[in-house]
Amino acid sequence: MTNNNTIRSREELRGLIQKAVKDNDAEAFQAAFDEMLQRVGLDVKQEYEQQMSDLRQEMDSRILTARGVHQLTAEEKTYYQKLGEAMRALDPRQAVTGMDAVMPKTVIDSVFEDLQTNHPLLSRINFRATGGAVEIMVNTNGYEEAAWGDLCDDIVKELTSGFKKINTQLLKLSAFLPVCKAMLDLGPEWLDRYVREILYEAFANGMEAGLVAGDGDKKPIGMTRQVGDNVTRSGNAYPEKAAVKVSDLSPVTVGNLISILAADPNGKARRVQNVILLVNPQDYYQKVMPATTLMAPDGTYRNDVMPYPMTIIQTPALSRGKAVIGLADRYLALAGTATNGRIEYSDHYHFLEDERVYLIKGYANGMPLDNNAFLLLDISGLKPATWKVTQVTEATASDDATLSALSIGSLALSPTFAAGTVSYTAATTNATNTITAVPADAGAEIEVLVNNAKIDNGSAATWQTGSNTVKVNVTAADGTSKKTYTVTVTKS
Repeated sequence: MTNNNTIRSREELRGLIQKAVKDNDAEAFQAAFDEMLQRVGLDVKQEYEQQMSDLRQEMDSRILTARGVHQLTAEEKTYYQKLGEAMRALDPRQAVTGMDAVMPKTVIDSVFEDLQTNHPLLSRINFRATGGAVEIMVNTNGYEEAAWGDLCDDIVKELTSGFKKINTQLLKLSAFLPVCKAMLDLGPEWLDRYVREILYEAFANGMEAGLVAGDGDKKPIGMTRQVGDNVTRSGNAYPEKAAVKVSDLSPVTVGNLISILAADPNGKARRVQNVILLVNPQDYYQKVMPATTLMAPDGTYRNDVMPYPMTIIQTPALSRGKAVIGLADRYLALAGTATNGRIEYSDHYHFLEDERVYLIKGYANGMPLDNNAFLLLDISGLKPATWKVTQVTEATASDDATLSALSIGSLALSPTFAAGTVSYTAATTNATNTITAVPADAGAEIEVLVNNAKIDNGSAATWQTGSNTVKVNVTAADGTSKKTYTVTVTKS
């Protein structure tokens, strides 16, 4: 069997598969997918051997579950047992074709759950497991408001929300499943693990390429394509959107892009949430990463810093220099399996002598729900982030120790108050009067003394018969400059 170290990683192989799909290179696709199948088989077998060495005789359902091995339902176990027996037969093609067990729906459901949870793109969009033909209703008028009125009023407004009915037929998505004869000896649980992972890789790779850049001709309608009733198609293919040139990812630039997403094709406003930015992996490291990486005050770097919350997703489905920004919830993807759910034998592909190849059919499709949900961007001229440094000098504390106003109740000060005059007289017959001093600078401190007794600024002073001395001491914000205002109040 092929050495585990001679086969590339899944990440590398996914990139090659996506590139082959985009380039419509059947030979490159087959070579990469063949290697992916071997990669998965080796990984599963290696994991099996490691686990079995640890489990020994105490292996049971609880231990297997704790170690990540999916526990089969009775229907699933019966299916894999029959599948294994058929594959060991002298005529496996006839045995598989005549097998009365259908792949349980729970197997496919589990694969879809993994896609919805683990795949960077499929976990964000509106992804649904379904049957072959689907009819969906789409709101074509966007945001609408209800009208207020009395409880018994006639209807004052008819909601004008229109709904468009979309009929979509799922497209066939085929994956080839090579099964090493030695794999059959591992038992139903490990055969199930192998089948699930192969299905995951097949669906993930095939769907991502179509959902991002598919032209709608026997493929999904990708996020890069124009959609709508007025779109002129070339045959069955939808035209690519005109790319918006983006030279930076500043708040103004990003805000302008999102403002386009915030309106439906009819110009009605809608809430913006679950925003995604798709980029080619090479563009991410050469352009997007430098444009979204900032240094924190502690000297560490923060990656994927955007002016508006969004998820940046790398995808080989996009060409270099292109990116997509959009509302993930506004892309509908559908997937399901063949009606009969059977695995078929194939003579078209030949691998190692100890492997047999089987065909699994799945069905999928996808489309943006409106033309404003996604924007195609031209990021070929995207520049790295720049820092604007502003030097801030601590303001010099004020030396202003003057008052802007001074009053003692309604008493008339002589002379009339002026900021530069510090000595005054006043006469009263009242027992008390309120003293209020207002500093010219709000940072200055005020101290009020009446006959050398301190009172609060803005409180009442009690007069003695005869002469009373009021002192208002002002200390400027700099703590050094001081001025004293004196008022002699004569009570008769």
